[in-house]
Amino acid sequence: MRVLVVDDELGIREGCRRALTSSGLEVDVAENGPDGLHKLRQGSFDVLLVDAMMPGMSGLEMMQQARKIAPDVIGIIITGYATIELAVQAIREGAHDFIAKPFTHELLLHVINREIDRQRLHREARRVKDLEEKLSGLAKCRAEMEKIGVIQGRFMMTMVHTLRAPVAVLLNTIQLIRKGYVPPAEQVTFLQQVEERAGELLTILDDLLLLSRLKENIRGLKTEPVSLSDMLEAALASFKKEIAERGLTVKVERMNHPVISGNREYLQALWAQLLGNAIRYTRPAGRVTLTLQENALEKKIIGTVTDTGIGIPSDEISRIFEEFYRTKEARSMQETGTGLGLCIVQQIVSLYGGTLEIDSTPGLGSAFRFILPHTAALTGAD
Repeated sequence: MRVLVVDDELGIREGCRRALTSSGLEVDVAENGPDGLHKLRQGSFDVLLVDAMMPGMSGLEMMQQARKIAPDVIGIIITGYATIELAVQAIREGAHDFIAKPFTHELLLHVINREIDRQRLHREARRVKDLEEKLSGLAKCRAEMEKIGVIQGRFMMTMVHTLRAPVAVLLNTIQLIRKGYVPPAEQVTFLQQVEERAGELLTILDDLLLLSRLKENIRGLKTEPVSLSDMLEAALASFKKEIAERGLTVKVERMNHPVISGNREYLQALWAQLLGNAIRYTRPAGRVTLTLQENALEKKIIGTVTDTGIGIPSDEISRIFEEFYRTKEARSMQETGTGLGLCIVQQIVSLYGGTLEIDSTPGLGSAFRFILPHTAALTGAD
């Protein structure tokens, strides 16, 4: 334990040195404030004893500067003019206590040991508080990990259930044909069912793969100038058969042909997922409208897919972006479906720093609107 005594009186300095050294403390002395501050900068001290009244720089002025040099040092003022006002000022300037002259060696040691014990308790309390905060953080981390574990478990169960249905149909159909239960004349129909289920299974796997890639670190992913109008046309062409089979009227409204820096696959998937949902949940002879416009003034690109489908209840809108989630009405209208489409859409829009808006009325239809900044580029892409 090191003590620095700063006093312009030689007797006080040496008296403190003898008393403290005999008690096992290491002591250094200085005769004025500047000299004391110099020694404080040069070495490490645990206790600072300072005379309140010294020529040039007062003890209170030195204490104020000493606090900046050594914030944790225990400061004790030595004074021959002990008053309440001086005590208040000393504490304000960073002192922990003060001793009135004349004082005994026993009092000096008592005050120093008391302040050392008080500082030790303070440090211990701070250490305990830090430990409690760390334990609290660990508890929160553990709770989050458990929550993630539950989500992952639910995800796996849902995914297995989703994949199991088409696989079971494929297996049963193949077994029926192989065992001869299906007459040759009916095998074409059964094989068409197999093909449909295989296509459904492939769609699920493709969506899972795309969603996984969207969630991963995409740094280094190749980007290029992409026409959102061309991606709209590509998505529309991929659903040509389904549109014809359901007798839907599809209208395309383009005010502009905006181009952004991005990934072609992702931007086509953005249109395809929204269009696929609109087609799937719009009754035969219904209407789907796709609009694309560029707001040059606000530097925004707006794409909208509107349908006259089943709509979404207001209390379920907040859940439709969950993985594998499908509303009751959607399950009733379409037995098959991955429940991943809107989750993929949200990931892509978020990836490009955009926003997604929904207007929906049950029984009347829905409008999904994505808004991308004109300067959109993949977050983290090279």
